[in-house]
Amino acid sequence: MKRVTIYDVAKEAGVSLATVSRVINGLEIVRDETRIKVEEAISKLGYKPNAIAQGLALQKSTTIALVVPEASFGYTGQIINGLIDVAKIYKYNIMLHTMSEGIVDIDDIIDGIIKSRVDGVIIYNDQLLENELAELSKYQFPIVLIGNRMSDGNISSVFVDIEKAVYELALKKMKANPDCKVGVIQDRKNEFTTQEMIRGLKRAYEELGFEGDGYIEIPGEYRRSYDYFKDTIQTLPYNFLTANRDSQAISALNAANECNVSIPDELEVVCLIDSKYNNMVRPRLSSFAIPSYDLGAVAMRVLTKMLNDDEIDDREIELSYLFTPRQTTK
Repeated sequence: MKRVTIYDVAKEAGVSLATVSRVINGLEIVRDETRIKVEEAISKLGYKPNAIAQGLALQKSTTIALVVPEASFGYTGQIINGLIDVAKIYKYNIMLHTMSEGIVDIDDIIDGIIKSRVDGVIIYNDQLLENELAELSKYQFPIVLIGNRMSDGNISSVFVDIEKAVYELALKKMKANPDCKVGVIQDRKNEFTTQEMIRGLKRAYEELGFEGDGYIEIPGEYRRSYDYFKDTIQTLPYNFLTANRDSQAISALNAANECNVSIPDELEVVCLIDSKYNNMVRPRLSSFAIPSYDLGAVAMRVLTKMLNDDEIDDREIELSYLFTPRQTTK
């Protein structure tokens, strides 16, 4: 059976969509005879208003656009859960937009957001750069970024300081052991985080008077991290590897095991994101516990404040992290 829409009601009553929406929202600017026609059409068709229809007259859809990269769904699951739980409390709907590299262009995402008449946007996506953010800002959407530290006008952010996390760990390890040489593995799927990690490691290097920045760039001819590490794990100038994603860290672990490189005696490995696989792999993978659920929940709460013009103490909210040592570090 075809779902009855607000368009059907407007056609049946011979009025505009805006008029139907005003009746649904109980606004008094509609004449009684017109209101009766709309109410009769609603009753005849069995129409049940949804949140978007109820918001048309108020220029408010009670819908939030969430932009996430498809490649990071394993990590963003908890972020989305936190976001949805808070959205339910404040009666907002979530419209998900996914980025697929080489398939969905960011301009298409922006176009979809603008056309969908959302009230605000939450973005977890390092591919959305400043020029795209500026384009979105033209439409006066309140925007909250997850992961990227940025605030300007109608933009707020909720983040964990990845640069500081890598800096503190690298400095501690290299101070405790002069033979320890930390390297950061390139993450092609998240260049923004890679750069944050490199900046943190470079700070530690400079503070200790070391040359270089510890960046491990994976050559373009290697499609998988595992293939690269299988060829280089025995000759890498680093004995402490830091990866963004679990798959990269596990690739290094597997290559080390197959090349008889002892973990953690000869090589230590740390993963930035603490996924469920870190405890499942052997040896168990040391990692940072980043409050993914809280990132989503806080981001949604900040957005509700922006939408209601409530006072916001800080537009750049930093959440804490915790390093969890397991079997891949000494």
